[in-house]
Amino acid sequence: MDVLDLARIQFGVTTVYHFLFVPVTIGLSLLVAILQTMWRSTGKTVYLRATKFWGKLFLINIAMGVVTGLVQEFQFGMNWSAYSRFVGDVFGAPLAFEALVAFFLESTFIGVWIFGWDRLKPGLHLACIWLVAFGTMASAYFILAANAFMQNPVGYQLNETAGRAELTDFGAVLSNPVALAAFPHTVFASWLTAGVVVVAVSGYHFMHRRDLDVHRPAMRLGVMTTLVGGLGLILSGDSLSKVMTSTQPMKMAAAEALYQTTSNAPFSVLTIGSLDGRHGTPIIEIPGLLSFLATGSFGGTVQGINDLNAQYNDLFGPGDYVPYIPLTYWSFRFMIGFGLLSMAMAVIVWWFTRRGRLPEHRLFWPIAMWMAVTPFLANSSGWIFTEMGRQPWVVFSLYQTGEAVSPRVGAATVATSLIGFTLVYLVLAVIALKLFFKYAKAGPPAEEQALASSSPSDDPDKPMAFAY
Repeated sequence: MDVLDLARIQFGVTTVYHFLFVPVTIGLSLLVAILQTMWRSTGKTVYLRATKFWGKLFLINIAMGVVTGLVQEFQFGMNWSAYSRFVGDVFGAPLAFEALVAFFLESTFIGVWIFGWDRLKPGLHLACIWLVAFGTMASAYFILAANAFMQNPVGYQLNETAGRAELTDFGAVLSNPVALAAFPHTVFASWLTAGVVVVAVSGYHFMHRRDLDVHRPAMRLGVMTTLVGGLGLILSGDSLSKVMTSTQPMKMAAAEALYQTTSNAPFSVLTIGSLDGRHGTPIIEIPGLLSFLATGSFGGTVQGINDLNAQYNDLFGPGDYVPYIPLTYWSFRFMIGFGLLSMAMAVIVWWFTRRGRLPEHRLFWPIAMWMAVTPFLANSSGWIFTEMGRQPWVVFSLYQTGEAVSPRVGAATVATSLIGFTLVYLVLAVIALKLFFKYAKAGPPAEEQALASSSPSDDPDKPMAFAY
């Protein structure tokens, strides 16, 4: 493999790994804030114990998210310096806002929330975790705005002399239609992910019949969050697919491996055979669904890969502008399929635990807990589809991926850093999972312990204590 292949693999590995933590952080911050609000509004200590329990797991996850996210910034200068030079004036602006506004907001108030249990007034302490939840979502928006420029470049002008894109309208970058459509889709995916994690962890304690007074309301909250997130994903995905069709029609055609322009285009759930346009056997086809996703009409016309590639040759010069079809086709289906499995699991758990019931079959909870991997597979598949469906462009219609790699970094150097990062990430994965499972199995604190560490102190000179 050459340096471009290795650089792409490294960025893919680190990005997908980092994105395992991001949705949980966004979703759990909201759920912890809701649980603490329920404690303050009802006075029931079960909600305080749940807040302490899920707050600890949230902190483990956010720490891993920060550590793995820092590597993303470094890679732009390491392996993609040509890209950084070309797009840095535009791309850097939303990333700077993410760091200076959103990340500082969440990192500051997460510290105040951790240490302020026995020092701050209850309302002020509650406001801290809500600010953290807001900060995580604001952080997601700024990052999505930066990524949206790669999908649909707006608010810039090309400086032919300098050979780079320069920012002309920051408002246009922030209001990019792709960012506006992708943001709710990402937030709903985060809610679904966090909801499934809550259901799975609570399911472990249901299986062992421990602390059910704490985990039953958490279970209900997790199920509700999963279903709200899933339904939101369906609605926001419909909107996002139409924006994608208008800005990147090749990506929509690649999602179905549709080579010929078609009206009333079907959506194939599965297929057997080649995806090169010569032959294939769809197992299940839903008539008109692809047209509806792309245009809003079951009879709408969807442009095919061959026609689009010919158009791009006329616009951008001779070349192959078709992404790797098998990966885009299957990642699109894995994203949808695993997301629907997450929703189905939530419905099944709700049905069998309603009105105080406890499922007796020995396989019920182990299966429910293993289903926790489904939203992570859906998130990773969706991210892979989003980025691979744009290829061969790193900035659609402006700059190709082959041009973006660092010109003076050799394959051996990238291979070394790839191996190094992968090994470090494996170690971090073991540590993170061990910590998460350890404290998830330990369960919530006892009522006396939770109350003792959550009551404001009368001593103004008492140092702040780490509450976890």
